[in-house]
Amino acid sequence: MDKSSFVEWIDRYHSYMQMRNYSEKTIQSYIRVVRLFGAYLIDRGATFDQVGGADDRRLITGYLSALSQEHGYSAKTLHRIISTLSSFYRFLYAQGAVAVNPVTGIDRPKIKRQELRYLKHRQVLKLIESMPSVRDQLVVRMIYATGVRVSELCGISIEHIDFDDLTIRIRGKGDKIRTVFIDEETCRLMEIYAGDRIFGPFFVGQQGHPLSPRTVQHLFEVYAPPGVTPHTIRHSYASELYKRSKNLRVVQENLGHSSIKTTEIYLHTDLDERQGVYRTYFPLSKQDDVNT
Repeated sequence: MDKSSFVEWIDRYHSYMQMRNYSEKTIQSYIRVVRLFGAYLIDRGATFDQVGGADDRRLITGYLSALSQEHGYSAKTLHRIISTLSSFYRFLYAQGAVAVNPVTGIDRPKIKRQELRYLKHRQVLKLIESMPSVRDQLVVRMIYATGVRVSELCGISIEHIDFDDLTIRIRGKGDKIRTVFIDEETCRLMEIYAGDRIFGPFFVGQQGHPLSPRTVQHLFEVYAPPGVTPHTIRHSYASELYKRSKNLRVVQENLGHSSIKTTEIYLHTDLDERQGVYRTYFPLSKQDDVNT
């Protein structure tokens, strides 16, 4: 595969992802990774069709090592790059352009599992009350009431909201549509905020455009405690819903996760629940069992 055909394959891969209904943001991210890797190979006189055997996997390993050393990429970022290259090679293999997917044999760097921060219900309510404007309060409340991502929140139009059924139609990652639910009080506040408007962005930003995700992130930077982000509120939603329902599948669908494994990182045993189990079952915590 020479340089010109490599460009053609990137164009075909781009069309393939569009056909599979990938979001434009994802497509641009994938294409950028593939182009940079292609430039790396070309600089070393290699081509994609030469990266096939176990010996040639060293090119990919060398590329990842260079990214880590020269740019300080994290293990999580390298994981994403490896997944992107693997996706591209799977496409090439399916099209008969390469004999094997060489990324399959690449060892992935270990990612340190970090405990995600979340707020308890009372803390979220206090944060909402501390916001200076009705709009800002509603931004935080809607994220907490629905668990939506910031981009999804900003994409809500008034016509997506069913004020009678207390639901909102959300366009999520990959343009997948799902329904989320709102409580009566949040719905009441949303109706007041919407006023007489019957269409258009629910949260209006500059020049009539939808409110930008950056604006939402900025209001957290100004008014929320250090380290508390919109994602913290989304995590708090997932934690509270799971703690009270113990229904992981519902939490997954409400969050818009395609894999339940993604949902599991949001969940943890509640401290009160752990304390209750300890006091109920551990012998030293029960006076009657001390001498048994």
